Formats: sequence, structure tokens, C-alpha cells
Amino acid sequence: MLKNATFRQLAAFHAVSRLGSVSRAASELHLTQPAVSIQLKLLEESAGAPLLERAGRGVRLTAAGELMAGYAARILELWREAGDEMAAQQGLFSGTLRVGAVSTAEYLLPPLLVAFAGQHPDVKMKLQVGNRDEIVRMLAAQEVDLAIMGRPPAELKTTAVAFAKHPMGFLASPTHPLMARRKPALADLVDANLLARERGSGTRTTLERLYKEAGVPLRIGSELSSNEALKHMCAAGLGVAFLSLHTCALELEAGLLQLLPMAGNPLQRDWYAMHLAARRLPQVSAAFRQFLADEGQGLIDAQLQALSAGTQARRSSAAGLHRAKSIRGS
Repeated sequence: MLKNATFRQLAAFHAVSRLGSVSRAASELHLTQPAVSIQLKLLEESAGAPLLERAGRGVRLTAAGELMAGYAARILELWREAGDEMAAQQGLFSGTLRVGAVSTAEYLLPPLLVAFAGQHPDVKMKLQVGNRDEIVRMLAAQEVDLAIMGRPPAELKTTAVAFAKHPMGFLASPTHPLMARRKPALADLVDANLLARERGSGTRTTLERLYKEAGVPLRIGSELSSNEALKHMCAAGLGVAFLSLHTCALELEAGLLQLLPMAGNPLQRDWYAMHLAARRLPQVSAAFRQFLADEGQGLIDAQLQALSAGTQARRSSAAGLHRAKSIRGS
């Protein structure tokens, strides 16, 4: 049984099992739908059992399909790693860097990826972004090799390396009434229409833990799954937001948002790069993890300094233009 199965059949099945659709799998593999269907049929004949069944406009895995999907993913991943290691034996540093990042980290990760790519131009990159629960699932399923998030998951055995500071805090519009209050406390935010990320996000988990440790009941005013929407609502004066400061560096520099004058605001946490403890990292991922540990904080600091300098230059330019107009008008 399975002695006639091929990598092409496993790749087609793996794509369909991930995407839930033959058409989407065909698009990803750059094949026609009939070609993918043929590979699936041949694999089912080799397995001696149906692996897929129709579900609405897509397909879903049978019990045998669930079993096969796990093995297919592991076999294909091992084959990919073998290719990378063989290339390394020949002195070539190449392969695919598969990183999963919580949505908050997408604000700081691109410059780090660009800097790494500049040092290793033959490396390909695959970045997947989601909330914390989604990234944990991807890491457990070995869909990503490294995960970037603010706290190692308790539900998985991982090896984690802290590579940068992660400030998080309560923010509001400069005109919000609480800005005029001297050192407001958590209890003062109960009626402030607290804006927060959805359950399952790392930011929300930190917020819940903060209130629990303080013994203050948490009352969420509005729940949003987007950092962008949360920032804009907060800047418009619709409430107080709890956010990673990495997500709103532009708004803070422009004066659209400000930190509430609370004691201990912002909180200082850490960013972690982590992988499954029982799994050896591919060469490319191990190199990127070391790159983050060695250069991550410095690159993030440099990015923030450049942002601050650019904002100051724009303000000076605007002030100069205003003075010139005033002189002309006088």
C-alpha cells in the first residue's frame, strides 16, 4: 500500500487539504483543476481509501484523509529540508524562510526581513500573519518554522529567544478628557469605552491579565480584529485603546495619539522568536533566529529614530512654510 504514491500526488493532496478547494490548490500549484484531480484520484487508489469528500463548493478530509494529511505535510517538509541541507553542503545558503507572525508584529518585522534578505539574497521568504491562536496552530502544524509573538504559548513545548523590547500601553486622542486627569488608574477606564483587540490576540491576552492581576473588572467597550481600525477609532476620540506601541509609531509622532498619564504606562514586554522544541530548525530559520537575537533591537531602534527624525523635519518644513506665508501676507 502507498508504494506507488509520488511527491506530485502528495503535493497536490497537501495543497487541497490546506486550502479546502481543488481550484485554489490548482491555482497555488500552477496546474489545471483536472491535473490536480487526477493526482488526487491516483493517491486515493494507492491509499485504498477515499481521502476527500465534497462539502458545499469545496472539499473536506475524510478520517483517512486527516491521517494522510499529517504524513504528507511531514514528508514534504522533510524533502524541502533535505534540499536546503544539500545546497548548504555545496556552500550555498538558500532555501525558504517560513515565518508566522502575530498581526501586531507585522509593523516591525518587514524591515528585519529586508535586512536579512540583503545579507542572504538567495533566500526566499514566506510570511504568514494572523492572531496569536492562528499562529500557534500554524506552528503546531509545522506550516511555519519560526513564530514571532509576544509570549511563548503554554500549550506547546517551544524554544523561545527574546530579541527586542515590546512596549504596550493605553492611548487616547490628545483631546480625550482622561488626558487632563492626573495619573488615572485602571478603574478610571471602566466607563471610557475601552477599545481592544479580539479574543485570541496576544494584545487582548495581555490586557486581560493586567486587569486580573490588578483585581479590577475588565469592561470592553468595542472589540476589533484590526489594529488599523482600532487606532483610527481611538484617534477620532471614540475611546481609550490598549495597543502595542509598534503599531502606532506614526500616530504618536504625528500627535494623533498620546499615552495616557498612568503609572507604569507603557508596559514593557518582549518579542520572542520561537520554534517547536522537538524539531530541529532548518538552516535558514536558525540563521534568521540568530540574526534577530544579534541585530533585531538595534534595527528596530534605528527605524524608530528615522521615523522621529522624518516627523521633526516635516514639522520644521511646515512651520517654515507657515512663516513664509505670514511674511508675504504682511
